[in-house]
Amino acid sequence: MAPKGTSKTTRRKPQSRPQKKQAQKTSFFSSSLFFKLVMLFGVAVVLYSQKSVFSRYLGFTTDKIIFSEARSMPIDKVLDAHISKSFGIDVSEYQDKVDWDKVKEIEGGYPIEFVFLRATVGNERADRKFKKYFKKAKEKGFICGAYHYYRPNENSIEQADNFIKNVTLVEGDFPPVLDIEKLPKTQSIERLKVGLKRWLERVEAHYGVKPIVYSGESYYEDFLRDDFEDYPFWIANYTAFYKDIEDEWSIWQFTETGKVAGIKGPVDINIYNGNSVEMKELLIR
Repeated sequence: MAPKGTSKTTRRKPQSRPQKKQAQKTSFFSSSLFFKLVMLFGVAVVLYSQKSVFSRYLGFTTDKIIFSEARSMPIDKVLDAHISKSFGIDVSEYQDKVDWDKVKEIEGGYPIEFVFLRATVGNERADRKFKKYFKKAKEKGFICGAYHYYRPNENSIEQADNFIKNVTLVEGDFPPVLDIEKLPKTQSIERLKVGLKRWLERVEAHYGVKPIVYSGESYYEDFLRDDFEDYPFWIANYTAFYKDIEDEWSIWQFTETGKVAGIKGPVDINIYNGNSVEMKELLIR
């Protein structure tokens, strides 16, 4: 109760301050997230439209069965698709202790008709197993060929002479093979091409037959196809399945993981782009 003479004071409740409204969420369509998604979509469209360019540099072509599908395709499926053609392998000193008495067919029962053997490397090295393996393979009745692993930064004429010194080829053998896979470190592509032509011309003059050129598909398309079109090509591509091998290719190396009785570890498998009779047209006569 209030004392006499005083008026009753009514206490007002303090006015509650209006609560700040929660800031409205920014509209999705005006957010940075939306623009990021738009950008990602744009990049995806560009990549897809240029897939043939990117795929070629990844080692496969998009108009074929490609990449993981081809990688996982069983070797026998590829060989079955080319059953009318001739099959072969290539070996070097890395395939150690080959039992040539057992080397007859690729796993699955596909007969081996030809064998390529690495003979030389660069301007002075010979493959340690070449002479032994070449002799044994011939004794077993395989059609044989020898290849040179070309080192772009070494003298091309010295490399040709290294091959000539170590390799004797006769009627019924494959022509000599130039294996080019690496890009030069100390010279231009044009100078590389000059060196390759010098090797090829010197070797052709010695053996009297035009050599075969071996390389990967993208390397072939970028650097070799236009300038070396007069030569037979042996092309490696492990990530595409060719139901019809390109007409310009004499041989397709389609895997490096083949299995052959008598050889420990994986083996390169090759398909000649034709049958046994047609293959004889390529051999030294």
